[in-house]
Amino acid sequence: MVLARREVVRESSAPKEGARATAVRLSLMAVPLAFFGLFFAYPVAAIVGRGLKTDSGWQFGRIGEVLARPDIADVLWFTTWQALASTALTLLIALPGAYVFARFEFPGKQLLRAVVTVPFVLPTVVVGTAFLALVGRNGLLDEVWGIRLDTTVWAILLAHVFFNYAVVVRTVGGLWAQLDPRQEEAARVLGAGRFAAWRRVTLPALAPAVAAASLMVFLFTFSSFGVVQILGGPSYSTLEVEVYRQTAQLLDLPTAAVLTMVQFVAIGAVLAVHSRTVRRRETALRLVDPGRTAHPPRGWAQRSLLGAMMLTVALLIVLPLGVLVERSFDAPGGYGFGFYEALQDASGGTFLVPPLEAIWNSLQYALAATAIALLIGGLAAAALTRRGGRFVRGFDALLMLPLGVSAVTVGFGFLITLDEPPLDLRTSWILVPLAQALVGVPFVVRSMLPVLRAVDARLREAAAVLGASPLRAWREVDLPLVRRALLIAAGFAFAVSLGEFGATVFIARPDQPTLPVAVARLLGRAGEMNYGQAMALSTILMLVCAVSLLVLERLRPDKTSGEF
Repeated sequence: MVLARREVVRESSAPKEGARATAVRLSLMAVPLAFFGLFFAYPVAAIVGRGLKTDSGWQFGRIGEVLARPDIADVLWFTTWQALASTALTLLIALPGAYVFARFEFPGKQLLRAVVTVPFVLPTVVVGTAFLALVGRNGLLDEVWGIRLDTTVWAILLAHVFFNYAVVVRTVGGLWAQLDPRQEEAARVLGAGRFAAWRRVTLPALAPAVAAASLMVFLFTFSSFGVVQILGGPSYSTLEVEVYRQTAQLLDLPTAAVLTMVQFVAIGAVLAVHSRTVRRRETALRLVDPGRTAHPPRGWAQRSLLGAMMLTVALLIVLPLGVLVERSFDAPGGYGFGFYEALQDASGGTFLVPPLEAIWNSLQYALAATAIALLIGGLAAAALTRRGGRFVRGFDALLMLPLGVSAVTVGFGFLITLDEPPLDLRTSWILVPLAQALVGVPFVVRSMLPVLRAVDARLREAAAVLGASPLRAWREVDLPLVRRALLIAAGFAFAVSLGEFGATVFIARPDQPTLPVAVARLLGRAGEMNYGQAMALSTILMLVCAVSLLVLERLRPDKTSGEF
């Protein structure tokens, strides 16, 4: 009789628990939904409306006319296949690096981790210029071997790997460092070979993180702008480059609106496929202190792997960055600080304030954007922790859309939508962090979600049985386990905020430019002094990012404390 009563009570409480979980999820989703609806969906929809709607009504026939053009078909095809090739090449080159950072301890590891993340914050125009100096006319390859790769797809692919290497290393490596190696060792004890044990045990556990990194790399390369524009020449054009050309050069807003819609639909389809395939592979994992999984390299094989990773970083990342530094000191009168000294002077007419003030502006904007991204992304990741129906999958896809939709469209949309009370933000400083946070939120979500979903749900259930509220259960159970992922997310959000250019160039005030905007303005003006100042500002941006990320690495919890 007592057992029967317990079963009745359990069954009657199940619907209440389900309703309570749904209410908690909806409350967590409310703020991110409002944020993306107001600062993303509304501006993008306004731009599309301006392009396709006239006084006589909507001109949907324009969509078929644009897509039927052979030149647009070529752009769509190149955009797709180069993004797939860039993603595959980045995974091939960066996954060994993710393993090295996750499993090995070696001198200078924290500094090297910060160095590989630096390219991710550089404006794409600077990345393109650096690679042009390496592979273009009179570049390093041309001088040494007589080989030129500019205006070829190989220059574009290598620049994309340079730009996205850190995405794979930090996203996959963050989870890899917390996987218990004893599970793979147990498989080997049972007779599995080294590769078979990795393929059957570790790879399935890493699948969500690998998929998340692949998704982010694909979205960034699918919407690539500066790299393709500089290195591709007239032969190659992505959707992003074509949107810019149709808008800024040809003033063809209807064609630009159609291409924006195509980009939006394509990214939505990719996110839908990602959501349906990856969620089926996510399971609770045994997570351990990363300090217990890392060790000095043992034997010639591990030392060779570490050496190969360092050589890859030296050639792929340090060498292009070295070009920037070298050019920043190559002043007209000889090597020196001439370009840096010129940054203190606003008399050149390019800026209303000395270019050096862009450093302080960027730091303030990036800190504010990081706080916003952590708040919005943290709430969204908590809401997505438990699997749900189509509405939840749609919410997940919405969070990733800013990575694939034209930043030019978003920035221009801010200007034409946020210009009336009560949201007249055109002269407000918060407009720039809001635009930067849109790009930072997806990285926060993708950095935290694999770890959150790997937490055993029984731990939360035990906390609830002991009387803990959902908030306290999250604070006591989830937060200690995801603290490392939260720091990684903060690093990504800060980095992408420092380097965001596409939207910021439209909304940054002339008297408060950011570093990427200042670099682009200097590169856009003729003259050796302007070019040298652009290289000097790029070097400063690189150093600011490296120092910030190194500080973040040192602020993470002590690896010997047993906590994350």
